[in-house]
Amino acid sequence: MRVDQIEQVMTGRLSAVSDGRSEAVLPSPMVQNHAAFLHEDTDGAVICAWFGGSLEGKSDIAIRAAVLAPGATAWGPVSTLSFDPDHSEQNPVLFAAPDGILYLLHTSQPAGNQDECRIRMARVTRDGLTLSTDAGRYLDLPRGCFVRAPLRVLDGGDWLLPIFRCVQRPGQKWTGSHDVAAYGISKDNGKSWDYAEVPESVGAVHMCSVALDGTLAAFYRRRQADHVHRSQSNDGGRSWSAPTATDVPNNNSSVAAIRLASGAVAMICNPVNAAMSDARRASLYDELGAGDDRPDADPSGGCVPVWGVPRAPVALCLSTDGGRTFPERYLIEDGDGACLSNNSVDGHNRELSYPWLIETRDGCLHLAYTLHRRAIRHVRLDAGWQDRLVRL
Repeated sequence: MRVDQIEQVMTGRLSAVSDGRSEAVLPSPMVQNHAAFLHEDTDGAVICAWFGGSLEGKSDIAIRAAVLAPGATAWGPVSTLSFDPDHSEQNPVLFAAPDGILYLLHTSQPAGNQDECRIRMARVTRDGLTLSTDAGRYLDLPRGCFVRAPLRVLDGGDWLLPIFRCVQRPGQKWTGSHDVAAYGISKDNGKSWDYAEVPESVGAVHMCSVALDGTLAAFYRRRQADHVHRSQSNDGGRSWSAPTATDVPNNNSSVAAIRLASGAVAMICNPVNAAMSDARRASLYDELGAGDDRPDADPSGGCVPVWGVPRAPVALCLSTDGGRTFPERYLIEDGDGACLSNNSVDGHNRELSYPWLIETRDGCLHLAYTLHRRAIRHVRLDAGWQDRLVRL
């Protein structure tokens, strides 16, 4: 689909495209829309949050969101949920606390300096199809901490926040070379946080936790663009094993995983890696032109990040062994996935990336992902979807 065609279908209307499958392209006044996150509200409404503006890293990037009401055939209007004119606000996460309060967490960074990022947490109010937030506050976590996956309430009531930390090299630009997986633990409902790192996790980011039978598993994107990695906690999320490779390739782009009602682990991702393509770009923010004279980070003691591996196809992968292997893989959408540019309007970016998924109480799967950096595509799959999707 060409960029000009995408704009024409950004109506939010949910249309049947095949048996048991409906799709919509969410409305947005912004030219760039990326990093979707999905949440089912208490009344069955589905909320999609993402970030939108002119270009990732620019200060007009802010958190946007829309609501699909129960039984509705179209998404509601776009609400803006963050307002900092001096920072790029990215990676929204929605979390319903045990007391029923809905929170938004997201990152806030100056330009492309991810090592200076902070995490903001704000209370969300929903009035029908309209969402708003209060002023919120920044979490007492180290600079450079990022979110992408939801919080989890542990046994005993502690909150587990999966994060990753973009580690600063003094006098050098952030490149991702020393990023590590980490997590925050709050014993006071998010007021304060203890910070800990996952061992031997350099390059492992976007930690996404899944509850299994008596244990927790976590799945990671990799800066090295090799494979999705997995680690495990046997003490309720308070400590984690070192990440090890699964059989799913990863292109240094986001993954999301949940446990289905069937007990299987479902992961949505782009199952390609650097060994499958020679496409490369200098860095994630090489188009910002911010005039930063610092040299790139020396990768010594870290890793050499790989950027530019195509971000397509979008695939839904299933595991029945707790996420160690994913033998069943289903195609959601295909394309060439070109991502050597973040520009949303010149047609050079054709990524299908940063997917999220939820299984709603009615047994449907809802998926959302970036469509060529121009829009967010939403896909609803009715129960029985495994018999209808194409196997990879």
